[in-house]
Amino acid sequence: MATPKTRRRGTELEEAILHAAADELAEAGYPGLTMERVAQRAGTNKNAIYRRWPNRAALGVAAYRRLAADTLEPPDTGNLRDDALALLRAINCGQTSPAARVLRGLLTGVGEEPELREQLHQHAAEGGTKPWLEIVGRAVSRGEVHPGARHPRVATVALVLLRNEFLTRGLTTVDDDVLVEIVDEVYLPLIGA
Repeated sequence: MATPKTRRRGTELEEAILHAAADELAEAGYPGLTMERVAQRAGTNKNAIYRRWPNRAALGVAAYRRLAADTLEPPDTGNLRDDALALLRAINCGQTSPAARVLRGLLTGVGEEPELREQLHQHAAEGGTKPWLEIVGRAVSRGEVHPGARHPRVATVALVLLRNEFLTRGLTTVDDDVLVEIVDEVYLPLIGA
């Protein structure tokens, strides 16, 4: 006699849903992401998804966060210039990763869905800032920069300039000399290094 299949709950079910949503995003992009397809792929029903994520935009961003969660570890080289360059280089190389492809797909959907725009804006404010605040915080502790550099808008200027290169030029990677220029000509002078 076959043993009855146990029902997944809690974290196990959430992980299955996020994994399914990430796979759907990677295969079909944001336009092809549907609650029905994610539910089918995760082996659950739409109600289980809607109890955790109120709409497709929230699910898409949560799936992206899952993909991107472990990809950006703040470097600790002992000086801000090398930390900033290492961080920019990691982001630059990561632009061809599955997480980056998913993010580009999400970004193309923002014009059609204000909820997605808000979710992505919130994620960018939360996720992109943390490693920069960490490397700048260490630089402040070492006396390399003034404490005001810990402000999120100041700490993330190099990231914003890199994103600008991607968005305005339609690039998936930027030449290394551009990264060096961002750090040496703008970032370090701005934060007082």
